[in-house]
Amino acid sequence: MNALHRHRILTRIWSSDSGWKGYFTTVNHTDLGRMFMVTSVFFFIVAGILAMLIRAQLATPRSAFLGPEVYAQVFTMHGTIMMFLFAIPLIEGAAIYLLPKMLGARDLAFPRLTAFGYWCYVFGGAMLLFSMLAGIAPDSGWFLYPPLSSKLGNPGINSDFWLLGITFVEISAISAAVEITVSILRYRAPGMALDKMPILAWYLLVVALMILTGFPPLILGSVLLELERAFGWPFFQVAEGGDTLLWQHLFWLFGHPEVYIIFLPAAGVISTVLPVLARTTLMGYGWIVAAVVALGVLSFGIWVHHMFATGIPHMALAFFSAASTLVAVPTAIQIFAWIGTLWKGRPQLKLPMLWIIAFFATFVIGGLTGVMVAVVPFNWQVHDTHFVVAHLHYVLVGGFVFPFLAGLYYWLPHLTGRTRFFKLGETAFWLVFTGFHVTFMAMHWVGLMGFRRRTYTYDEGQGWELINLISSIGGFITAIGFGLVVIDIIVNALVAVRGRRNPWLAGTLEWAMPLPAPVYNFASIPGVQSRDPLYDTPDLANRIARGEGYLGTPRDGQRETLVVAVASGQPEQVAIYPGNTPLPVIMASVTGLAFLGMLLKAYWLVPLAVLGVAALAVRWVWSLGNSTDQGLRDVGHGLSLPLASATAHPPGWWGSVFLLVANTTFFGCLLFGYAFLWTIAPNWPPPAYLEPGLIGPLLGLIGICLAPTGAYLSEKLLRKGKSLLPGVALAVLGGLAAAAAAILSMRAAADPQGHAYDAIVWVMAGYVLLHVTLATGMSVYVAARSAAGYVAPDRYGELRIAKLWTDYAAVVTLIGLSVLYLPGAFP
Repeated sequence: MNALHRHRILTRIWSSDSGWKGYFTTVNHTDLGRMFMVTSVFFFIVAGILAMLIRAQLATPRSAFLGPEVYAQVFTMHGTIMMFLFAIPLIEGAAIYLLPKMLGARDLAFPRLTAFGYWCYVFGGAMLLFSMLAGIAPDSGWFLYPPLSSKLGNPGINSDFWLLGITFVEISAISAAVEITVSILRYRAPGMALDKMPILAWYLLVVALMILTGFPPLILGSVLLELERAFGWPFFQVAEGGDTLLWQHLFWLFGHPEVYIIFLPAAGVISTVLPVLARTTLMGYGWIVAAVVALGVLSFGIWVHHMFATGIPHMALAFFSAASTLVAVPTAIQIFAWIGTLWKGRPQLKLPMLWIIAFFATFVIGGLTGVMVAVVPFNWQVHDTHFVVAHLHYVLVGGFVFPFLAGLYYWLPHLTGRTRFFKLGETAFWLVFTGFHVTFMAMHWVGLMGFRRRTYTYDEGQGWELINLISSIGGFITAIGFGLVVIDIIVNALVAVRGRRNPWLAGTLEWAMPLPAPVYNFASIPGVQSRDPLYDTPDLANRIARGEGYLGTPRDGQRETLVVAVASGQPEQVAIYPGNTPLPVIMASVTGLAFLGMLLKAYWLVPLAVLGVAALAVRWVWSLGNSTDQGLRDVGHGLSLPLASATAHPPGWWGSVFLLVANTTFFGCLLFGYAFLWTIAPNWPPPAYLEPGLIGPLLGLIGICLAPTGAYLSEKLLRKGKSLLPGVALAVLGGLAAAAAAILSMRAAADPQGHAYDAIVWVMAGYVLLHVTLATGMSVYVAARSAAGYVAPDRYGELRIAKLWTDYAAVVTLIGLSVLYLPGAFP
């Protein structure tokens, strides 16, 4: 088979459907990555227009351009769109597009999950855009502090749009994080050990794990606040045992890691692009990896520095102030490594390098002002002034947008197959760079003079007029510059000349393919011995095209790739991907009905949507696996491997592990919220604690013992070739007992509207009930799969997945019911 014949066969196998239908049925990571990025840029333009409205309003004192209600909606939506609908989705889109190409794989681990996440993002973002067009957009700030966002301060549905829309979008973020984590750990080129991965993969791995542990606190806070608004459960109402500070803790447990979730991928782009443009290799690879991991860990320990003005005890102020300054150390390690890389290389002042230099100049200023606001006395002075707004933009625009523009121009030939011809980008760069610094340097200045943020107007004679006018002029210059960037990209993508492969002479695998990238990425999967395989083997692209790598012969119209060992990168399994399907967009639509039911107070729609999602989930997973033994598959180079679906730990098991990481974080935050209200909130203790009695704890104990025992017994029986039904029956019986215990707890807390304690009981017991129901349903599903022949003594991975969820349900039942029963048992 020659290279052209192989290309045609692989293109036919991997291509998306033609026409408009392809957008709704594609599961190809290249298509979905582009769709993510284009959609996020659309939201960036919307948020940019809102920013210009803000600057027009503040350009002169007593401006009548925007009224206070409209201004509140505009600045709330500007921040919300930039943080949730632009920055994170752009990172996801870039990762989805680039990772398989850089890692030597043909797609990500779960292509349909990628598509599902994209449509959740689109539908959630559409909810927020509709609210803005209808004049009922969120207006309590992008952080939505209660009581401004509660029914007391916001009786309309403005805040509901934020809570439900953002939670919908965060399903997309969690899906992408699971996808990215499993793909990096398991879907790489043979021989690509962890220490041979492209540096960007390390950044994205840390970021994905941060999303899995950083987003659940906000999801929990959004759930609690929506329950308060919908049903009157007083989690944040002081008179009924709640506390508004609980929202701040949950929000900033997400919000501060969010800053690093946004910055680290941009830093990864710099660590990838800078050595290529300096014509050398990256200095301090190991040190940079360590610094990235350290930043990821430290970012979760300093959320309180956003709350220095809320009455935090002095000891805590000192601790979090010191911890906030400590993050400068791993950040400095990366900056010095980049400077060292420039020093040992021969830098080329191409357009991507201009944006990187702009990053250095801007982000260092943002970092220094960050150290300033970490000092408590100074923080008290500038808190809620425009100084903080300017600091935030220096960090996020300088530390995220500028590096991503460098990456955009660097990978533009990969996206379009064309080399830049029109040089509009350089003009755009100088407009953006100059306009940005004029805007936000002036904003630092006016903030130090006391100009408050979130204020729609101001009086004359306070010394702010000229500075605000200068800031607004700079803002419009910046907007013109960004507009030219968009025009430059579009023009060069459409009419520029075709370029050569690997125009930058880079060493990573994404340049070892034709440009623009084919739908299958690699005609055969290459072996890797170093971090820069194209430097070691200059003709690697030709070898790949000739089929000299692994899986070089297309087979039975199936989409195949390799699964490797986590640490060593040695090939272990063959994964077969599903084909094009509308199932992800249908499932996202049905999921959206649940959010729509909550928004419209049509609560009868929520259980119907949940049942629909459950039915679609069964349809989703039923198509996986095989009902007969497939044996080993020849992958080339004398190696034969089993199918991933037939192993003890299939891809779904790995996905479940990392989904449970997010789940555990959510549960841990729920326990934290319970403890916070118990120890800090006024009006505690409650009028009465839950009295456990005998039946509830006994049923819980029976469930905790029987369900895991049944799952364990099912595997033992199956491995011996016997029927697993006795074990499944035992697991189902245990699940029913645990569910009954949770329901009894909810019935005992009769008035969740009367006190925050009863409301917490309902949420905790509801969480237990949800996971017991999931685990029980999985046990029944495995029994059905066994009857259909998909689960057998040599194909028991699905049983392992059910066992994993059953064990988790038992653990949360033990912990959840214990924290509910113990206060009443030992008053």
